[in-house]
Amino acid sequence: MSRTMRAARVHAYGGPDVIRYDELPVPSPGPGEVLVRQAATSFNPSDAGLRSGYLHEALGITLPHTLGWDVAGTVAALGPGVTALEVGDPVIGLVAGAAAEYVVAPVDLLAPAPRSIPLAHAAAIPVAGLTAWQAVHEQAGIGQAGSGARVLVNGAGGGVGLFAVQLAKLAGATVIATASPRSAEAVRRLGADEVVDYTTTPLPGGMDVVLNLAAVPPEQAAALAPLGRTVITIATPVDAPNARHFIGRADAGQLTELAGLIDKGELVVEIAETHPLTGLTELHRRAEAGRTRGKILITLENS
Repeated sequence: MSRTMRAARVHAYGGPDVIRYDELPVPSPGPGEVLVRQAATSFNPSDAGLRSGYLHEALGITLPHTLGWDVAGTVAALGPGVTALEVGDPVIGLVAGAAAEYVVAPVDLLAPAPRSIPLAHAAAIPVAGLTAWQAVHEQAGIGQAGSGARVLVNGAGGGVGLFAVQLAKLAGATVIATASPRSAEAVRRLGADEVVDYTTTPLPGGMDVVLNLAAVPPEQAAALAPLGRTVITIATPVDAPNARHFIGRADAGQLTELAGLIDKGELVVEIAETHPLTGLTELHRRAEAGRTRGKILITLENS
């Protein structure tokens, strides 16, 4: 195992050019931790918010900070007292500082990676999959009162949206998804009953649940409130009595559930693009210009 690793870090808040690719010592796991050799991580819109300083107070970040949240790799070393995993086990998890060749992670935040897809592809699961799972099951309660709920997924072509469409459909909902023409085919293939081109068509009302997964201007967010009995948003807050905003959290048990659905062929992991670690700077530029879609992987093996 190498003694050094590469990591994408920010030493100051600012535009995409503040991202640096540092050579650092490989860290050692402490009690209750493991060292993971990363196969890949993924890009999330929150990465740009963190880099710019927008999320500084919400996340309590100390600089310099390693970007990334999605862990997908193999256990390289065990900290004292860890018996639940073995060296070589493939794992996934939501852990800060994942845009690095090695990541130290608390063992209780990790779950076995699905075996039916490449390990690098599993990096698409933690942030997007957990956020979608918690939006569908915990926040909206889709499927808890029987099937048949009408659910509008706004921003269905994004990383979270692609999981949310599938999970809502698996829970028995009728899924109406908003997507641009470039994402419509994928959204329909993953189970949406109806796809609305938000660039040309008004969003439909009469929904039981509206899941807002897109960062939209405040006036557009306000227009979502009358469309459904309940509005759940992970992006732009919706100021209405029937709306609530939430941030996804780490949960190894839910990751295990997601991996199980993937291995049973009931949940599909869609990958839009793959880039090396040094491609993050340009990827941040594209994201800020609205020129990204779907789930984008950052490979770390031989980076």
